[in-house]
Amino acid sequence: MRIGLLGGSFDPVHNAHLALAQTALVSLALDEIQLIPAGQPWQKPTLGATSLHRLKMLELATQGNERITVNPIEIQRTGPTYTIDTLKTLEPGHDYFWILGADQLKNFCTWQRWSEIADHVQLAVAQRPGSTLAAPDELSDWLEAHQRKLVFLPFEQLDISASAIRLRLAKQLSARDLLPEVVEQYIHEHGLYRPLTPKQEN
Repeated sequence: MRIGLLGGSFDPVHNAHLALAQTALVSLALDEIQLIPAGQPWQKPTLGATSLHRLKMLELATQGNERITVNPIEIQRTGPTYTIDTLKTLEPGHDYFWILGADQLKNFCTWQRWSEIADHVQLAVAQRPGSTLAAPDELSDWLEAHQRKLVFLPFEQLDISASAIRLRLAKQLSARDLLPEVVEQYIHEHGLYRPLTPKQEN
């Protein structure tokens, strides 16, 4: 099987996440794509919602779509979340594609054991607003030495970010056009991302 992996804090999951997943399914001819919410991302120490809330929002956002699923492996694991640990637990025998934005690509070589990650999966990169599709020199050298290439996804840029959504919600403004309706309802029902706090302003 050809399986896409899209990791992130999903704090909260929004329309750009889902659009990217759908684009990857088609462009990479995937059998399925797994959304992997981070439990305790080591490069992002504070999150606006708990792991269980973020997991539930993902489940709501993907319900009814058999090819876009939620993999809770990183939430179930204790301690800081490292991508390489997640990859080593995946079922062997499949072709895996790790999907990331251009902003993540820029910082890829700061990831824990990044060269092992690149060896485990095919890296597929989508454009993000304000970022360019250029691999860092260290990664470019590694790819060339191992006769590997980046895959670029023809993703229409959506200027949507979770941080901007959290800020709008903290100010009690609508985020209706940025989130699936069921996710927005869940956020309001559980009082997430309110009131405005310093960490939500960053």
